[in-house]
Amino acid sequence: MQDLSDLVTPSVQHGLDLAGIFVFAISGALLAVRKNFDVFGIAVLASVTALGGGIFRDVMIGAVPPAAFTELGYFVTPLFAAALVFFLHPEVERINGAVNVFDAAGLGLFCVTGTVKAYEYGLGLTASAALGLATAVGGGVLRDVLANEVPSLLRWDRDLYAVPAMVGAGIVVLCIRFDALSPLTSGLAVITAFALRLLAIGRHWRAPRAWNRRSAVSERPEGQM
Repeated sequence: MQDLSDLVTPSVQHGLDLAGIFVFAISGALLAVRKNFDVFGIAVLASVTALGGGIFRDVMIGAVPPAAFTELGYFVTPLFAAALVFFLHPEVERINGAVNVFDAAGLGLFCVTGTVKAYEYGLGLTASAALGLATAVGGGVLRDVLANEVPSLLRWDRDLYAVPAMVGAGIVVLCIRFDALSPLTSGLAVITAFALRLLAIGRHWRAPRAWNRRSAVSERPEGQM
């Protein structure tokens, strides 16, 4: 197995994890404000969004207890983000599309860090990419469920969500396969997934539904969050 420790150092990995946790927590806290949750609900939704995917990944690869429960920074970061949104949400909400932008940033960061960590724990390339995807989308799915929303991942009337994460994770495993993984290529994978998600939002790219579909379900799309 290729040794990634010289390419993606623990400090770089830790920094990317914290960045992803922070931006995902912001998106979760903003949704909680929009849903009129109280301060506890804001903190819970921020933490679940930020840490849910990473906890699932760590349990699956046997990295227990998960880093979310052993690293103080991982635990405190979403609470800091929740406090920031609690006091400054009017200013944060003025940023056009703030929830989608923060969510896209977290998606890009976590699909990369999740794939790298899974590979470091001995998984093959395909399984590592799958867990990178789960790391990226898992927190958002839990966020939507707790907020009484059908997860964006499953909705035909929402812009592409999982596909950008799949592309980012795919870039990482290709770089590993061809001995090209580095902080630069990892950053390019993050940016690619982030940009694809934003393009999907801006241009309303959606995945196709079943061929020759027949359904009584209403075709009227619901409004974006």
